Amino acid sequence: MKRIRLTVAYDGTNYCGWQLQPNGITIEEVLNRALSELLKEEIQVVGASRTDSGVHAMGNIAVFDTESRIPPEKICFALNQRLPEDVRVQKSEEVPLTFHPRKANCVKTYEYKILNRKIDMPLNRLYCHFCYFDLDVEKMRRAAAFLVGEHDFKSFCTVRTQAEETVRTIYSLTVDRGADDVIVIRISGSGFLYNMVRIITGTLVKIGMGVWPPEYMEEILEARDRAAAGPTIPAKGLTLVSMEYEKEPADCVRGENRHWSYCLDQRHLSEGYSVLTIERCEEGELDGVLRRMIHQAVRNGAKRVYVTDTGLTGPASAGPEAAGTGERTCGAAGRLHPGDKFGYYRLAEPDGGDETPADGFLTAVYEG
Repeated sequence: MKRIRLTVAYDGTNYCGWQLQPNGITIEEVLNRALSELLKEEIQVVGASRTDSGVHAMGNIAVFDTESRIPPEKICFALNQRLPEDVRVQKSEEVPLTFHPRKANCVKTYEYKILNRKIDMPLNRLYCHFCYFDLDVEKMRRAAAFLVGEHDFKSFCTVRTQAEETVRTIYSLTVDRGADDVIVIRISGSGFLYNMVRIITGTLVKIGMGVWPPEYMEEILEARDRAAAGPTIPAKGLTLVSMEYEKEPADCVRGENRHWSYCLDQRHLSEGYSVLTIERCEEGELDGVLRRMIHQAVRNGAKRVYVTDTGLTGPASAGPEAAGTGERTCGAAGRLHPGDKFGYYRLAEPDGGDETPADGFLTAVYEG
């Protein structure tokens, strides 16, 4: 058995999105059928990004398992002969059986194109949203800057979302106008909520039209209310450009906004632990930050995660292989106690491992 990763490009115009649907043909369905015919076995791909109906892609990722002896790098050529002309696999390669396209750390990049002129251009009708009103790109840029970084993007996801966690990180967000009257909004992030890019774009269009000032974007972000943001702009202007997977965990993962600031030090993963420093965190946000970052550190390979809440609480730690309980509180503010639970992890007394970076730590038991 081997696992094959596909890089898939498609024109989403004639499809009901990526994921299998009872009411129309999807990219996933087309790939499953073509792969099953080619490899003479039942194949079901697992996609990285479940793009909506009408959304395009240059580099979506999917994996499948197979017993086939066809060389992995040759599968794309044979597969493309069986696919419709609006779907093409750009690359096929073998990856470890442990690789999962939705669980591995990656940077996703999307582009949204807006044709901004007085008269529409037919050749752009499938790949650009047409906007008659003059858009102020400089105001859109100023508004976009408020979204860069780690934030709670609840205002920018549909109310029908199934996501339990709405915190995401945007690494870059640019707005540029080309000579062809096409405004390109390019956004890269750790992941995106359902309709998040289209709602952000719809909000930027409102600001570009002068309906709201650029500074209002910060108020929308802080509201954590879908009703505060702009409309969900049509899907046809959106393209998933690329997905860049992390080859190895970064030495340091930082998150900072007006509510919290932290650093996850992962330089000691080879020794079995990471250190999470909470530099600043509001009371109501502490549970979420610890839950997210402890889990991420463990997913990245840490057996223990030592946590220091500087200034507000003293040091504590968390990880899936510790044991023991106690009654000691941790930190000047006494906010962390043995028995406290953060997601899958319950705090307890440490077991005295030699790698403990300092005295006064709590640790955690993985409870699933």
